Amino acid sequence: MYRPTRLRTPDPSSKFRTPTEFDWSSRVPKLLLLVALSLCLSPNARVQGNENFAVGPIYHHGPLTLGDGKRTESGGPLFSHEVTESQQAWTLAPLFSLRKDSAGEFTEFDLAYPLVSYSRFGSDFRFQILQILSWAGGVSLQRQTNSRVTLFPIYFRQRSADPSLNYTALVPFFGRLRNRLFRDEVEFVLFPFYLRSRKREVVTDNYLFPFYHRRHGPGLNGSQIWPLFGAEHKDVTTKTNSFGETETVGGHEKRFLLWPFYFNNRLGIGTDNPESQRVVLPFLSLQRSPRRDSSTYLWPIGVTYTHDREKGYREWGAPWPLVVFARGEGKTANRIWPFFSRAKNDTRQSDFYLWPLYKYNRINSSPLDRERTRVMLFLYSHLRERNVTTGTALERTDLWPLFTVRRDHNGAERLQILSLAEPFFPNSQGIERTYSPVWSIWRSEQNPASGQASQSFLWNLYRNDSTPTSKKCSLLFGLFQYQSGPEGRRVRLFYLPVMKGSQKPAREAKP
Repeated sequence: MYRPTRLRTPDPSSKFRTPTEFDWSSRVPKLLLLVALSLCLSPNARVQGNENFAVGPIYHHGPLTLGDGKRTESGGPLFSHEVTESQQAWTLAPLFSLRKDSAGEFTEFDLAYPLVSYSRFGSDFRFQILQILSWAGGVSLQRQTNSRVTLFPIYFRQRSADPSLNYTALVPFFGRLRNRLFRDEVEFVLFPFYLRSRKREVVTDNYLFPFYHRRHGPGLNGSQIWPLFGAEHKDVTTKTNSFGETETVGGHEKRFLLWPFYFNNRLGIGTDNPESQRVVLPFLSLQRSPRRDSSTYLWPIGVTYTHDREKGYREWGAPWPLVVFARGEGKTANRIWPFFSRAKNDTRQSDFYLWPLYKYNRINSSPLDRERTRVMLFLYSHLRERNVTTGTALERTDLWPLFTVRRDHNGAERLQILSLAEPFFPNSQGIERTYSPVWSIWRSEQNPASGQASQSFLWNLYRNDSTPTSKKCSLLFGLFQYQSGPEGRRVRLFYLPVMKGSQKPAREAKP
């Protein structure tokens, strides 16, 4: 006997679903990702010539806008690879960046910049971790091969082909250094009990540094028990400069008592500008010389008067440098900090209002004319450097954290939105290479020399590249693509061609 089949309501907990219950919301993104990856891995996806290939943030390959070369980006802002005639650069943001220049024999590597870095130029190299542990080496100006290891400030070592340049130092126990710590030579045992340093021909022996030292050199002799008293004398001597001429080296007499309350110094003895200094703090500080006189009474809250005959100005301060007024050919200034200040001379100008609300600086020294305007130090900054000889200019504008836009002397422009760290470190290539790709949600580049331009939004979710003769646009992982050029126009939807046509010939002008 025929029995009709009963329809059963599907169990929601079951992993099997009827066709009408197919979960398109979860399947479509996976399908799009598989399509994009298959396109990237398929032989037809390889780039030939100058053709772009774009799958949004997953993969993009095309020519550089601001230079000659190619750039490949993958995984949104994570991976990029640039190739030019002599350079290659790899970036895995924000972890590391690597740049190599075969022509200049230059290599630069950053890991979690600025924590770890490595650089090599020719035979010279340096590797550092947190600026504390470092290895460095290369060939010196004297053609000597040197290598250094530093664990600052504990361990210093150098090895050279010249044994006289070798040194080892283990702080605070013993050591010897050469051309380190701003001295030509340093020796110590159980620092701070004994330290000997040399700078040029002047030698200083320290015992219980910095309390007692003896200093000696050509015509020089002095000692001090700091901060109680100290005295130093230097005779007038001569030296031969690099041109083979004999020059006079001025002598001096220096004394202090109960540092920093009393000083009595005579400097430049035997020269055309001998100078005397006398300080009795907090009552007075006097400086006298043929070129410049300065007097301060009741330092630091009192009055300062300066007459600079060499530069040609007179200056009053009460208290200096908070309240300053200057007049003369060499300097004009009006300052009441933090309310306002205007100061300038022949080559420099410095102004501020309600510091740090507004700040302006200018340097005009041919061929450079440099201007910088800032609001709240780094909140807004505009820099302009003009070459008065060629007439070209470099400009940069930062509005933290919104954008950074810059234009070089060739007119090439680049706009970046967002700009989180670049305004604070405007000259840091490490931040630009390693971190900028992560937070720059919009990039726009324009090269007037070649006529190329490009725009990218959300790490190539939208990408547009154009030249004087072509245009290529990609949107939503390449689901929409448009291309036009001398060969015609093409449109793709869901990676399928929907329009293809030849370029219409230009109409001839009527006579």
